[in-house]
Amino acid sequence: MTPESTYPSLPTVGDLRVSRLGPCRVDSPLADRRERFVEDDDRVLVGSRVAELQPILDGDEDLPAFERAGARSRLFFDPRRITAGIVSCGGLCPGINNVVRALVLSLHHAYGVPRILGFRYGFAGLAGDPEVGPPLELTPREVEPIHRRGGSMLGSSRGPQDVRRMVDRLEELGVGILFAIGGDGTLRGASALASEIARRGAEIAVVGVPKTIDNDIRWIERSFGFATAVDAAQEAIVGAHAEARGAWNGIGMVKLMGRQSGFIAAHAALAVGDVNFCLVPESPFELGPLVEALIARLEIRRHAVLVVAEGAGQDLMASSGGTDASGNPKLGDIGPFLKLELSSRLKARRVAHTIKYIDPSYIVRSLPASPIDAEYCLMLGQHAVHAAMAGHTDLVVGYWNRYFTHVPIRLAVSERKTLDIEHGEIWQRVLETTGQPSLRASTSEI
Repeated sequence: MTPESTYPSLPTVGDLRVSRLGPCRVDSPLADRRERFVEDDDRVLVGSRVAELQPILDGDEDLPAFERAGARSRLFFDPRRITAGIVSCGGLCPGINNVVRALVLSLHHAYGVPRILGFRYGFAGLAGDPEVGPPLELTPREVEPIHRRGGSMLGSSRGPQDVRRMVDRLEELGVGILFAIGGDGTLRGASALASEIARRGAEIAVVGVPKTIDNDIRWIERSFGFATAVDAAQEAIVGAHAEARGAWNGIGMVKLMGRQSGFIAAHAALAVGDVNFCLVPESPFELGPLVEALIARLEIRRHAVLVVAEGAGQDLMASSGGTDASGNPKLGDIGPFLKLELSSRLKARRVAHTIKYIDPSYIVRSLPASPIDAEYCLMLGQHAVHAAMAGHTDLVVGYWNRYFTHVPIRLAVSERKTLDIEHGEIWQRVLETTGQPSLRASTSEI
């Protein structure tokens, strides 16, 4: 499962350069375990098609490539004298506990780090909010069972905090490495921390782990939690299909997560194969053509299944205005709106029908990680530890062209990853699978 996006151009070699705290002078304890080490000049090509690379090959430029993730033979930090911190921000997502556990176990067992702190409730805990309380002391015993649970043992929160206060807190606690688990907003916050740390000349590494159930971080093929979300979405769609088939002109409608990127809806539609209409933020639609297409479907098969991503159809509703605590625009609730509009328009056309509406969003995001995600979380956590111990900073661990990579945070958050509606293979497969026609009117709304 490799979601795609439209990238107008490849990043430059400079865009891909990873920051470092300084030279590595400490021998890695992993040498005793015959670890396969990765050198900093081991690179993973960004482009994988000849058409992408040919202009560069024809010129005299270096090929853009990510720094490959993995254990280094020489470290910046002495593992026996370092304190590490872990913070998770934003909404819940399957796999947070798996990542926390992987970080703790790798730090403790692989490197022998003596002290690991877990900051409660996101950046609020890192800023020292007295209501949140002190950080947790994390040990292998403390995290032993958490990977079998959903949610987050550390808790989470949204909203910015004072960057200077957070760095003060890191210095007060003697933290030399901070792992930030989160999506776009969290990573921007982590990069701001790295910038303040650099301004002070402090030796603190900041490494991100990509957490977004929408899978919308650019230059990372898959963020953890996405595979679990698609698995769980399938169950909701299967239920909607059963409900639709059980009634005359039955319509099963499922709303899935996806504020600006419709990857969950698209991949769930492909996985189930019973979806007739897939509505995503990247592909605007109009109610008139949708109703006409729905009526045509009901006349032939007497049932239909519709999947809609939460960010789809926002232009059809009155704007709620404002932003949430993370700075994201507040969305209108497309599910109830669409159910009401479709029912009203079908009644006006005297089309007998029933609509069964399912919204599994909060169930999906609070689930334990699926086996695929659990394994992925483990590897992300391990690679994050390797990067931090070598003094790499202001980066997020990614996955690209079958390899784990180091992605500078500034590049990862430069633009949101979305479905390529015009040329992307994924969306074309969705259209072939659903058989849905264009849902835009050429003139005024029907």
